[in-house]
Order: sequence, then structure tokens, then C-alpha cells
Amino acid sequence: EVDRVCGRPVVSCADILAVVARDSVVVLGGPTWKVRLGRRDSTTTSRALADSVLPSASMDLPALISNFNNQGLNKRDLVALSGGHTIGLSQCVIFRNMIYNATNIDPVFAKERRATCSRTGGNTNLAPFDPTPTRFDTAYFKNLVKERGPLTSDQALFNGGPTDKLVETYNKNPNAFWVDFGKSMIKMGNIKPFTRNQGQIRVKCRNVN
Repeated sequence: EVDRVCGRPVVSCADILAVVARDSVVVLGGPTWKVRLGRRDSTTTSRALADSVLPSASMDLPALISNFNNQGLNKRDLVALSGGHTIGLSQCVIFRNMIYNATNIDPVFAKERRATCSRTGGNTNLAPFDPTPTRFDTAYFKNLVKERGPLTSDQALFNGGPTDKLVETYNKNPNAFWVDFGKSMIKMGNIKPFTRNQGQIRVKCRNVN
């Protein structure tokens, strides 16, 4: 509608994604934050490049900290943004290693997850990240304190390391998590954006113009 009124494409797909991410969190009961607009869209896409910079579910804490530092994000950003796992589901193939090989996991929780994820099959079977997968709350952090982290990279945040205190803070103080999550989303949304004459405003988000 904005594009129609302006007579040309002015709203980028990148900005749409940023706004939708914020609004989705709000709809599910989470915090809001100011989304800075003005991004432009890339003229190329590379799954290999994305995979090379995104953190993986198998990373330990030093690897996670390094991965986030490479993007200008600190340990507080790491823990706050990981709290986004308070919503959604994960596939068996992603959490299998955690429930069969980890030592820092509640055995009752591991047994529950194994019921839907065998050692060799059911790769696409789904399980929630926490008990309230459609509500943005602090259940994720409550699980970490109980050694019920859904992924290796999740439980790494509460395993005797320098991020333990942040996990405990967010577990006990939802408002602290709300505030830091919003700040970290703003920081993440400003990582190397295309602006001004860089890139383009895509007419169809799945294709370059």
C-alpha cells in the first residue's frame, strides 16, 4: 500500500522482516522495541555465506561468544537473543546429540525427548523449545537452570561459565530479559545493513529485481 501511494517501491523486504519479527514477539506476549527503518535489499543470496556466520546448535560457549563477537555482539546479547528460543519448535536431528550424548542434561528431560527422537530415525520429528512454545516468556531460562536446555548451544549458557549469572538474572527478572532482548534485537538488526544506494528495494521478496 505504501509503495502504491508513493508510486514506486520504497519499503524493503529487509525492513518488513524486521518489523514482523518485532510484531510477532509482541503478539506472543513479549516486549516491543523501536525498529529502525531504511534498510535496502541485497541483489544476491548465499546460503553458504549465511551458514558460515550463523551460530550452530552444537557450539560450546567459547565458540558462541566468538561467533557473536565477530558480529559486534557481546555475551549479554548472546544470552538475551538465545532467549528467543522461548518460542517455537526444533527438529529431532538438531537436538539428538543433546539428549543422547550430553552429561549436563536432566535425565528425566532426556528420556522425555527420546520418546519422540530415536538414535537413528525421525529426523524431522518436532519438540518445543520449552513448555510454552507459543508464549514469549522466561520458561526457556527456567529450563536452563534445571538442565533442560533444548540444544547443546542452549545449555552451554548455563554450565558453570561466565554467562550463568545472566541466565539466573533473566530467570528471576522477566523485565530485565524484556529490556535486554529489545536492545539486542536493535543491535542485531543494525549489523551491516544496506542503505542509501546499496542494493535495491525488491518488488518481490523471493527474487531480485
